[in-house]
Amino acid sequence: MEFTLLTSYPEMDVLAGEWNALLDESASHVPFLRHEYQTNWWQTRGGGEWPSAELAVVVARENGHLVGIAPMFFDHNREGDPALLLLGSIEISDYLDVIARPADLPGFLDGLLEFLDGLTAPAWKSLDWYNLLEGSATLPALAAAASKRGWNLRVETLQHSPYISLPGDWESYLASIDKKQRHEVRRKIRRLEEADVPSRWYFARDPETIQADADAFIDMMAQDPEKEAFLSDAMRAHMRQTMICALEADCLNLAFLEIEGKKAAGYLSFDYLNRVWVYNSGLDRSFMEYSPGWVLLGYLLQWANDQKRLEFDFMRGDEEYK
Repeated sequence: MEFTLLTSYPEMDVLAGEWNALLDESASHVPFLRHEYQTNWWQTRGGGEWPSAELAVVVARENGHLVGIAPMFFDHNREGDPALLLLGSIEISDYLDVIARPADLPGFLDGLLEFLDGLTAPAWKSLDWYNLLEGSATLPALAAAASKRGWNLRVETLQHSPYISLPGDWESYLASIDKKQRHEVRRKIRRLEEADVPSRWYFARDPETIQADADAFIDMMAQDPEKEAFLSDAMRAHMRQTMICALEADCLNLAFLEIEGKKAAGYLSFDYLNRVWVYNSGLDRSFMEYSPGWVLLGYLLQWANDQKRLEFDFMRGDEEYK
């Protein structure tokens, strides 16, 4: 394998087609590794999380064909050490990894460490890779490559990432959960549907209105005090462009529940690889008596079952609804 370090965005941008084609066959395939998402993340530096980041994408080719990508950037990590981190780190990209086919992954990681060992710039001291799934094939392959060089490797749990395997039938799903939960889901949905107020839920997928829909969703997020502090101008720009990119890639599930003609709850998720990946949520607090978040979540789970999606992935976090 021949390794190359890319340090400018134009070098990364020309790889778009090859990048996504390799991702389609990669040992780790998650929506946050798509070229469009990684590009958006880099343009806002993670919504302002890493304003001093320097691009450091390493690609490997074999007989001219792209066989591996380590999408990284250089900066001082949370401990203040000069480090190479994965593009997308840390807060807003739930799952990250390197990109390589299963058969190429061990050789790619072995060659990557050898290549990085010879770099004089950037002057990194550690690979600080967040957000890998615990079942990622990268972890054992990286451990083997590090051990060969006598390098230290430490693996830590970051957050829980709960997901639901779906049976493909709404009633079967309800029968599979705790009796109390089943009762609450049905009660909350019935209470809204039987209330003397008009309500509906829908997916916002119109290119003509996506900017306004994205802003409405972000405004609902901001009604949560913690999220309001998080939603800087740069973060809002990142979130808005993430939704636009997902719509263009035909994987956006931006769902709204309307009550009395007003948006009462929203869920931003991705419909990707026959799975629903739940990215964020927002509520209009003036409709809390109808439990709009729980109701919309119920509708989404019913839709995912009806559409025969395999999993409903809540991704990282310990929020109550998860």
